[in-house]
This record gives sequence, structure tokens and C-alpha cells, in this order.
Amino acid sequence: MSEILDITQAQAQLQTHGWIARKSEAFHHLPPPALETWLGTEPAAVASTQDWQVTVQDGAASVQVQHLSALHAAERATLFADLPAPQGEAAPFAWAHRALCRKGLRIQVAANGANAAPVRLHIHHTAHTAVDAPLVVLDVAPGARCLLLHTHSRSGDLQQITQNLHMHIRVGEGAVLQHLRIADVRTADHLAHTQNVDVQGHAHYHQALCTSGCAYQLQRSDIDLHGPGACVRHAGLLLTGTHNVDHQIYTRHNAPDTDSHVQMLALASGKSRSVANAFTYIAPGARDANVHQRLWGIALDGQPRLILRPHLEILHDQVAAVHGATWGALPEDALFYAQQRGLAPDTARSLIIEGKARALLERALPNIESDGDGEASSSLLSAWLEGDWLPQAINAHLAATTLQESA
Repeated sequence: MSEILDITQAQAQLQTHGWIARKSEAFHHLPPPALETWLGTEPAAVASTQDWQVTVQDGAASVQVQHLSALHAAERATLFADLPAPQGEAAPFAWAHRALCRKGLRIQVAANGANAAPVRLHIHHTAHTAVDAPLVVLDVAPGARCLLLHTHSRSGDLQQITQNLHMHIRVGEGAVLQHLRIADVRTADHLAHTQNVDVQGHAHYHQALCTSGCAYQLQRSDIDLHGPGACVRHAGLLLTGTHNVDHQIYTRHNAPDTDSHVQMLALASGKSRSVANAFTYIAPGARDANVHQRLWGIALDGQPRLILRPHLEILHDQVAAVHGATWGALPEDALFYAQQRGLAPDTARSLIIEGKARALLERALPNIESDGDGEASSSLLSAWLEGDWLPQAINAHLAATTLQESA
């Protein structure tokens, strides 16, 4: 059967080309676990559509959703149709994903009128097996506007998961997609979340990622700006704690008048490793490209490794490019003034960290429901910030640090 052949081809690619090499430039600071970790040992089960929940809050008529089994020949062909062949240093992750993938999701968002409110979409994935490889393909039609919340969880009996998630996102001409990603992480997990994003002319893709550390975690985005006026904004909030995160953003400016802003904030403790890797390529024809990279690393306690790597490859003379990296501790004056106002030290640290996190996220997700790109955060982000995930994650981070200090 063709689906078996496709899986066999993926396995053959891994056997021929091997796993991530130790000398790999992209992965040598935090090498991933061996290939066997990502393939698992259990036999393939019948694909279930209950792993994915899709909720459309506004604009349901504009959204088409397909739940597809990768074990059914016709459905697998639809699921992987028109997706690019894996290539580059992260290709082994993609081949491992194709060898294991059992189910996936395809979503199409159509334009619903120039004056209509943005489509509000929430996709949630629940891991039911210890090793899985989910797939999402999202197409945002030209002129459409979409607010996407993307979350993860696991079934109650899974204390540890190994997850190789792949997303393919295509933002059509003049479309706007705001994407808030919240990664559910436990300390023993192995995660590799990879995105491939194509942004067409005058389209905007704004993404904010919030995650904490675990035994191994890769968060990688490969973003291509294909048409004049294409824009991407990305913010990565890495609450690494005493564990590890490898965050990689590769942005390619392939057309003139393109714009990219990448910002990452890593907060780490103990002997953890946090890698913030921002690479931006400006092609020879990308006249008047505008590039901004800003990476921050804050060591809260202990001696964590903070690897901050801004990198530019510029092949055109007429561009504006700014990059920088800063690492240190929380500002002592802010802590002092907070405690002078009667706040306990732990409360003061938590509030300062939360303030920095909110500012980072709000810069990535401006309000697209107002006139122009105002300073206010988007309704997508505002609604999420009203919840308790962020303060709980920060407090858990600080509690783990305190526990390690007292050990």
C-alpha cells in the first residue's frame, strides 16, 4: 500500500543519511536524543481523530477542517499533499516525523470580507501515546484575518511524552495571522516542535511562543518572506528553569520591502541550557529589507548556560538591520524599589518577570482589531493573559529554583 511505502521511504532516508550529526552547527549546543527516542517501540495503532480539538469562536463559515489518518492511503496523500520535501540540518526530524505520523489536521481559513472581524480559532492537541508525531497544515487565504490559539496537553496517565510535532503554515497575499502557542511541558519530556511558514506579499504573520524547560526541547521555525511587504514578528518566552530549551528562528527575506522582528527572552537557573538562535538571511533582491533581532538571557540563580546567537547574512547593500544580545541578572534597583513598597522578595521577582514577559508578548501580537497597529495587545493575547498560565508558570519556575537552592 502507498502509505506503507511512504513510511518505508522515510525510514530509508534515515538509514541512508543518519541522524543529527554531533558537529551540526544548529544543534551542537543542545544535541537531541538518539533517533530511537523519536520513533518509539510500540506497533502502529489505528489513527484517532480525537487527538485534535478545533474550536471556531468567530467566523465558522470561513473555516474548513479535515481530520486525516496517515494510515489510510488516500487520506495520507491528502494530508501530505504539496508539502515540501524535508531538507536542511533539521531534515532528520522531518523524516522521523513522516515515519511515525499516524494522524494530522488540515485547516483552511477563507477571507470573510474586508470589514469582518478576524476569525478566532483554537486548536488543541492531546497526546494519547507516549511517542507521537502530530501534523498540522494551515492555509490562510489571501485577505483573510485570523487569531489562532494553539495549545497542547496529554491524557492523564502519561507522565512523560516524546513529541515530534510539525506545522506547515501558509499566509496568503495581504492576509494577517496572529498565532499564540502555549507548550505543555513536564520535566522528563522530549519535545521537537517544528514550523515551516510561508508568508506572501503584504501579509503579516505574528507569533508568540510561551514554554518552559524539560529534558530536551526544540522549538524551531523556518520562515520565508516571499513577496514585497511581507512581515513577520516573533516573540519567544523561554521559562527554562533548571532544564533545557533550544529555540531556533530562521527567517529568509526573499523579496524587497520585507520586515522581520525576532525577540527572545530566556530565564534560566541551576545548570540548565537555554539556546536562543536567531538567523536572518537577506537575499540579493531583498532591497529595503528591515531586520530586527533582540535576544535577552537572565540567570536567576546558579550557573545556567545561556547561549544567545543573533546572526545576519546580508546579500544586499540597501537594508536596515539591527541585532543584539544581552544577558545578566534581574535589575537590582527594580527589586530594591519593589521591596521598599512592602513586597516580599519572591513576589517582587515574580512581578518583575511577569512584566518583562507581558511586554515581550505584547510587542509580537499588536491589536489587529483596532485601526492600525496600535500599542495595545491583541484580543487573542489579552484574553489569554487574563488567565493564570503565565503567573503559575513563573511561580513554578521560581519554586523549582528555590527547591534546588535548598537541596
